[in-house]
Amino acid sequence: MTMSEDPFKEYESDLRKAERRVAGEIDPGARAVVVAVAVLLAMVSLVLPHTGSVTGLEVLSLTPEAAAERVTIVSKIFVYLVAIFGIAMSMLALLTRRWVLAWIALCGCAIACVAGMLAWWSRNTPGVGGVEPPSGVGIGLILGWIAVFVLTFHWSRVVWARSSYHLAMEAERRRQAAEQEAYASALYRKDPDDQS
Repeated sequence: MTMSEDPFKEYESDLRKAERRVAGEIDPGARAVVVAVAVLLAMVSLVLPHTGSVTGLEVLSLTPEAAAERVTIVSKIFVYLVAIFGIAMSMLALLTRRWVLAWIALCGCAIACVAGMLAWWSRNTPGVGGVEPPSGVGIGLILGWIAVFVLTFHWSRVVWARSSYHLAMEAERRRQAAEQEAYASALYRKDPDDQS
């Protein structure tokens, strides 16, 4: 029975799979609480008045009341982005702790920040022919906009943060590469007459 040079060589593929799995995970730490509160605020913003007496849910479901308030397309887009990325994708990313889902939530929330600004602007700007919207910005729109700003900030911090495990694995990978390079360099410089 011969012993291999490296007893862990046979487990290398399993270790690499585990490393890839862990690399795809996020660790929001204390930010998870802030993200959860921001998701809750985004949910609350949908039941509060978006503009006039029309709630975010009425804008989301395209009710006749929303049409009567002349809700613009950017307001509708903003509410959909809040529902999809600010609430659904953020909750999914928190529950699964997958990096890809957190990245998608970040991108959607960042776009929602711009859409929220345009929605606010559209409620305070006269339309074509001097037709003004019947009512201005509601508390639901303001709260939703603040919530997606908070989500964008915290998701960006979570997505770009490197956990201590990732840093340790990176340092170990660098150390192993340096050892292999030194070994290969030593073999290359080894004297061919040396039989030891």
